[in-house]
Amino acid sequence: MEIKQSTRIQTSVLNGVEKKVLVWFANHLPKWVTSDMMTAVGIVGAFLCGLGFALTNYSIYWLWLSVGGLLLNWFGDSLDGTIARVRHQQRPVYGYYLDHNIDTINEAFMFVGAGLSPLMHMSMALACYSAYLALTVYVSINAHLKSEFKLTYAKMGPTEFRLIIIIADILLMYIPALSNVSCTIEIFSQPVLCGVLDIVAGVILFILIIMYLVSFIHDARWFAKHDPLPKKKD
Repeated sequence: MEIKQSTRIQTSVLNGVEKKVLVWFANHLPKWVTSDMMTAVGIVGAFLCGLGFALTNYSIYWLWLSVGGLLLNWFGDSLDGTIARVRHQQRPVYGYYLDHNIDTINEAFMFVGAGLSPLMHMSMALACYSAYLALTVYVSINAHLKSEFKLTYAKMGPTEFRLIIIIADILLMYIPALSNVSCTIEIFSQPVLCGVLDIVAGVILFILIIMYLVSFIHDARWFAKHDPLPKKKD
């Protein structure tokens, strides 16, 4: 089976530094450390992140487990592909299949975990997950039709979003007043009390929706131009 490898488009704020760090790790890890092992590390990190969120029902300081899980998830999720590229062991078909399926599972762990915490409504967590899935479908379609694998939008990528969540977690643990920040919004005439993490998630959700719509409209015009209506025969 042959497949044309899509061009990776990654222009995030931290991309330059991140790439150097990941290549350094890939060159210095033992040879017995494989891409599949790093994928497994990423899954464990995502699970621990979600577990840390859920355990905040008992103590806010369980957010440290969430922070550690996010870092572990970044390490595994970012290095699995980097190791393959550095060692010239790319497997485009297998890698593409595994990466997208595992990412979907990883995000489910994290979003559902956040929704199970007292810091975020489950409905908000699932709304963010839905937006993530919409972007995933968009990226997959473009990878197939345009051979472009877009990883960043408006200079923001997975690493930047992880960093935002880490910063929010630490602030929540060490600035107790933030836990009391809230606002009430009406949804279908029903008042809903939103905490600070709901507000952060709402901002992220808004950004994801805007990025999706702008990218969708832009590419729809591109496809319409490159795949015009057939001319009518006389």
